[in-house]
Amino acid sequence: MSTAVTMGQTARKGVDADRLLTVVCVGLPLLGLVLFFLYPMVIVFLRSVTVEDGYGLANYRDVLGSKGFWRATGNSLMMGGATTAISVLLGFVIAQGLYRCAFPGKWVIRAVIVLPLLAPSLVQALGLIFLLGRNGIVSRALGVEIEIYGFWGLLIANTLYALPQAVMIIGAALVLLDARTYEAAEVMGASPSRQFRDLTLPAARFGILNAAFVCFTITITDFGNAAVIGGDYSVLATEIYSQVVGQRNFNMGAVVGIMLLLPTVISYAIERQAMKRQQIGQTTGQVPYIPSFAPLRDMSIAALSLVICAAIVAVIGIVVYASFVTLWPYNMALSPKHYDITLAGGYSSLRITIMISVMAAVGGTLAVFLLGLGLRRLPQVVAAPIQLLAAMPAAVPGMVLGLAYILTFNSTATPLYLLYGTAALIAIVNFYHYHTQSFLTLMTGFRQLPPALEEAAGSLGAGLGRTAIDIVAPFVAPMLVSVFFFLFMRSMVTLSAVVFLTTPDLSVAAVTIMRLDNAGLTSQAAAFSTCVMAVVCVALLGMKGTLASLQRRTRRKGAA
Repeated sequence: MSTAVTMGQTARKGVDADRLLTVVCVGLPLLGLVLFFLYPMVIVFLRSVTVEDGYGLANYRDVLGSKGFWRATGNSLMMGGATTAISVLLGFVIAQGLYRCAFPGKWVIRAVIVLPLLAPSLVQALGLIFLLGRNGIVSRALGVEIEIYGFWGLLIANTLYALPQAVMIIGAALVLLDARTYEAAEVMGASPSRQFRDLTLPAARFGILNAAFVCFTITITDFGNAAVIGGDYSVLATEIYSQVVGQRNFNMGAVVGIMLLLPTVISYAIERQAMKRQQIGQTTGQVPYIPSFAPLRDMSIAALSLVICAAIVAVIGIVVYASFVTLWPYNMALSPKHYDITLAGGYSSLRITIMISVMAAVGGTLAVFLLGLGLRRLPQVVAAPIQLLAAMPAAVPGMVLGLAYILTFNSTATPLYLLYGTAALIAIVNFYHYHTQSFLTLMTGFRQLPPALEEAAGSLGAGLGRTAIDIVAPFVAPMLVSVFFFLFMRSMVTLSAVVFLTTPDLSVAAVTIMRLDNAGLTSQAAAFSTCVMAVVCVALLGMKGTLASLQRRTRRKGAA
C-alpha cells in the first residue's frame, strides 16, 4: 500500500512539474511578445493621438492636410505597385524555369537569386550608382549622363531586392503541382500551352497572390534603397525618418507610422488568407513533376533567367569591385586602402553587429522553441489567440517597430528605459522584427512530429523537460538550425528596424554603410558592405554544412 501511495505522489509531482514547465515555456515568450511587441505598438498609437492638452486627432489632421504626406503616399503606392508587378512577373518566369523546365545550370540560378538577401537593402542602390550613376561604368562607357536617382533607380533597386522573395514563394507553389494531373492532360491531348493555362496558372494562383503581397509590403516599407538612390522621390519610409531624425517630431512620426501600418496590415491579412487557401488546396501524396525538354520554351526561359541573374551579379559584384578601386572612376587600379575605415566608428560596428546577431539568433531560437513546445500542451481555445499574437509582428514594418521602440524605451516612465542604448535592445528588435517567420518555421517542424513519440516517452516516465531534450529537440533540429541562421543573417543586414536605435557609441553595420555613403565615402561604403556580405555568406555556408551533417547523422541512425 505504501508503494502505491509513493507512486501516486511521484506521478502527481511529475504532472505538476510538467504543468509548471508548460506555463514557463508559454509564459516567458508570451511576456516577451507583450513587453517588446504589443506594448510598444500601443505606445506608438498613443503618441500619434497625443496633443498639447491631452489626446486628440489634431496630429492626424495636420498630416492628412499636408501635401508632402500625400505625395509620399502616392509615391509609395505607385512604387509598390510597379515593383510588385515586375517582381512577380520575373519571379514567375524564373520559378517556372527552375521547377517546370529542363535545362542545365539551374544551380547557378538558385545560387545567384538569393544574393540580394545576403546584403543590406541599400547595396542594390549602391551597385546601381556605380553602374549607372554620373560616374558609373555604363554611363562613362556610353558617354551619356543617366539620371538614376529617383523613380527609375529606386524601381530597379526595389525589384532586385524583392525578386528573391517572389521566386521562392511562387516556386514553393509550383513544386507542389501533381505530375499525375499533367499526365492525364497529355493523355487527353491537351497541348503544353493549354496545360499551362488550365493547370499551372490556376494551381499557382494563390502562390502568385502571396508573392504579390509580400513584394508590395517589402517595397513600401523599405528604407535603405530609398535613402540612397531615392533622391527627391519621397516615400513613406523616408517621411518617417525625416519627421523623427530631421525634425525631432515624434508625434508626427508616429502618425505617419500608423498610416504606413495600414496598407501593410491589409496586405498581410490578404497574404495570410492566400497562404491558407494554398495549403487547403494541397493534397498528400503528390507525384513530383519531372519536366521534359522543350527546346523553344526551355531555352527562352533559361536565357531570360540568366539575363536577370547577370543583372543581379553585376549590381552586387560592382560593389565588391568598387571597394578595391583606388579612386573611382579616375584611378581604377586595385588597392585595399578603402578597407582601412576610420570614420563612422570603423569596424567596431561590424563587431557589434555580429555580437547583436548572435544574441538575437540564440535568444530568438530558444524563445520560439519554448513557445512551440508549450503550445502543444495547451487546449486549442487557449493556444489559438497566442498563435495569432505570435504571427502579428510580420504585419508591422521595421520602420514602425523601430519607431515604437524609441518612443517606448527612451522614456524614464518605464523601468525598461535601462535597455535604451544597449546592444540587447537592438537584438530584441531584430528578433521581434522577424519573429513571425521564425515562429512559423518552427511550428512547421512541430506539426511534423509524430504524437506517438511523445506518448511513448511519457509512458516510459519521461516528463516534458526530458521529452523536449531527448525527443522533440533532435526531431526539429533542422528547423532550429534554420531559424538560428535566419535570425543571424537578417540581423546582420537589417536597417529599417534599427536606424532609430543606434547612438554615437552604438551603431550597426547597415547604419554605418548609410553614414559612409551620406558622407560621400562611397568606396568605403562599398568596402564595408563587402565585409557584411562576407560574414553573411560564411553564415550561409555554415547553415548548409550543419544541415548536411544532421542529414548524414539521420541516415546513419536509420541504417543502424
